[in-house]
Amino acid sequence: MLLFRLVFGLLMLAAVLCFAMYIGTRQIVWRRRGAVIMKWALLAAFAFFAVLILERLALLL
Repeated sequence: MLLFRLVFGLLMLAAVLCFAMYIGTRQIVWRRRGAVIMKWALLAAFAFFAVLILERLALLL
């Protein structure tokens, strides 16, 4: 669980920094990088919640 939280937190931090670089420099490449990192952060969040749901289901069985 700690690993998922760490990965999600670092991905969100990287996305925020990329968007901040885009605002500061107005270079499109930073916005694209931020969007790609945000996509991976959302995938990590979905994986985290899937593990939580599967863990709860295992306790019910």
